[in-house]
Amino acid sequence: MSPDTANSKNPRFGSNVGQPLTRRDGVLKVTGKATYAADNHPAGMLYAVMAASTIARGRVISLSVDAAKAHPGVVEVITPENRPPLSHDPDEKMPPFGFRTEVLQDNSVRYAGQPIALVVAETLEAATEGAALLAPQYEAEAARTHLDNGVRFAPEAIGVGSPPRTAYGDIEAGMAAAERIVEAEYVVPPQYHNAMEPHAVVAEWDGDKVTLDMPNQALALSCESYGAYFSIPAENVTIRSPFIGGGFGSKAILNGPQLLGILAARMLARPVKLVLTRAQMYGPVGHRGQTWQTMRIGLDGAGKLTALHHHTLAATSSFDDFLESSSNASLPLYASPALLAEHDGIRLDIGTPGPMRAPGEASGSAALEVAMDEAADACGMDPLDFRLANYAETEPGTGRPFSSKALRSCYAEGAKRFGWSNRPLKPRQMRDENGFLVGWGMGTAVFHCPHFPADARATLRADGTALVETSGIDMGQGAWTALAQIAAEALGLDMDQVEFHSGISTLPSGGIAGGSGHTASAGLALHNAGEDAIARLTEIATADSASPLFGAGNIGVVARGGRLYRCDDESRSESYAEIIARAGGVAIVGTGKSGRDENVTASHAMYSHGAVFAEVKVDPDLGQVRATRLVGAFAAGRIINPRLVRSQYFGGMIWGASFALHEEAVFDHRTGRIMNADLAEYHVPVNADIPSLDAILIPEEDTLVNPLGVKGVGEIGITGTVGAIANAIWHATGVRVRRFPIRIEDLIESRPAA
Repeated sequence: MSPDTANSKNPRFGSNVGQPLTRRDGVLKVTGKATYAADNHPAGMLYAVMAASTIARGRVISLSVDAAKAHPGVVEVITPENRPPLSHDPDEKMPPFGFRTEVLQDNSVRYAGQPIALVVAETLEAATEGAALLAPQYEAEAARTHLDNGVRFAPEAIGVGSPPRTAYGDIEAGMAAAERIVEAEYVVPPQYHNAMEPHAVVAEWDGDKVTLDMPNQALALSCESYGAYFSIPAENVTIRSPFIGGGFGSKAILNGPQLLGILAARMLARPVKLVLTRAQMYGPVGHRGQTWQTMRIGLDGAGKLTALHHHTLAATSSFDDFLESSSNASLPLYASPALLAEHDGIRLDIGTPGPMRAPGEASGSAALEVAMDEAADACGMDPLDFRLANYAETEPGTGRPFSSKALRSCYAEGAKRFGWSNRPLKPRQMRDENGFLVGWGMGTAVFHCPHFPADARATLRADGTALVETSGIDMGQGAWTALAQIAAEALGLDMDQVEFHSGISTLPSGGIAGGSGHTASAGLALHNAGEDAIARLTEIATADSASPLFGAGNIGVVARGGRLYRCDDESRSESYAEIIARAGGVAIVGTGKSGRDENVTASHAMYSHGAVFAEVKVDPDLGQVRATRLVGAFAAGRIINPRLVRSQYFGGMIWGASFALHEEAVFDHRTGRIMNADLAEYHVPVNADIPSLDAILIPEEDTLVNPLGVKGVGEIGITGTVGAIANAIWHATGVRVRRFPIRIEDLIESRPAA
């Protein structure tokens, strides 16, 4: 009875979907009543503190374990010497998204910040002090943390399994045919997740069952992985993650510290809490890996592309592979008869990189959009006109159609709102009333539309209200609200008639909160579950001779406001509660799955599109940069909640400003340690850094991406913003900076003569 998971008819939308409702969980969060992982304190709980390596390469030759264990309150010190065995080898990857992890399997050190011991105590203070008493001694080797001493290699795959090289046409023939070639290198530094909530776990065992309170973006998948590590069935692992204080991709991947916390709880037969410190976030839980990107763009006399070559050298760890798929950002946007996107790797003594908000797309589009601006300048063309002359009507290489009309609308509406037509072509032409240089720049935004398998359950209760359930994840994006809106719409109920349960692995799988695909994936499962419940209710009513809907099976009914109405005569209707009461008062349960038609995927390219326009002001003497205005126009399918969507766009644009002007992990190459592993010196924007923000929601209907027509909005805002700000700085100063973040010294040292 459940609607087809990929081909159900385009659903109607009414009083719930499309409304700018406030967050259902907002009051809990602002009053401090939302329970995050570390807020849990089961009886008898112990505290674990990770001891981290202070060298980047070598081995631990001694630890003062006796001194630590003698400290008051310390219960146990776990080292490679006494760590209980695991059922899965941590040096073997666990598909589909598994990484090699460090769980004290030996005394080797592969990066600074690696776990080298775990101290467990009755109090957090005792555990922290015990860890300090370990006083590790090392046999250190020279750290390899920069381009000159890393080990280069040819990767077999990039990202989460993409091929390292994609080619269409003859790139060298295209370059030979060009009247001019633009070539430059762009450097993106390592960037680290700094979610408000650090990684944490509270683990409690009951025989061969374990309950884990932890921030987690992939509940069902993680239950399987933890089960494999501890040789228990996946159903014996319960993960509770009702709220996540930011994840950005890092909380979808298993990591060593959390595994050690779970292991300690089993070893000691008591609940254990482990929370990483801010400094410990820089190493074992992923980051955006550094890239060195070379762009070559061939152009004919009319400013059209003849060839586009994007090469990326991506950093990864010495022991595992996750390479930013930066060059692939050049694949879906611009029309070129020849296109080559390729990647090489370099191994460094660092923690393994991982997915970090818009992985690959953020770093790759930063280089691509600056290079496109340089190409426009070389042709003497306005950057917007240049992009309009070169954007692709269909996906380059594959020829699959996509929503190019939506991208045109983004360009047009964004430029109009920003006032782009008043932009002078040459740089250093505008100043404000205070004499600051003013520059305007733009960048194209694009992000793919993944879809993950998901399940949901919808229960119509005897009183006519509903309970809807899926193990979805809300890491701040508003999933509690948007998913409930979709479910309420499918059930024909108002939001206050729908109880929404989520955030625990015992519910039907909500899939993965990643890739900007959670609302589409879990939302479609909820929609189908709601339709299934209504179909079952309809079957009961139309077969009941006492119902005014009797015999309406072929005519059809519509669900609205907690009632079923005959399609041919809406004066004949009945409430859900009345139908269920006559049927014995037993709740009606509907189920739904979410999937995507592979035939549609093969024939159509699926992306969200956008355009970002930026204004910057630069002190002509000091080189200080302020991003003063950002306007983004985005087309992302059907909008479930415009209030939440604007918030996501704003967050992405703010991240883009952070990428362009602030974020960078700085290594001491002598020791291999990160020197700014805190929020004081690892710079992210504060309120004073954030300009005027404007996000335009471009209407778009795309029923091929999924029956709901929903696309992702969480990451696309980054992809155009970085390039837009960098291009605006060039327009203000005449200085082209190709290294991020853009610094004052970059502008002062290279500024044109007065």
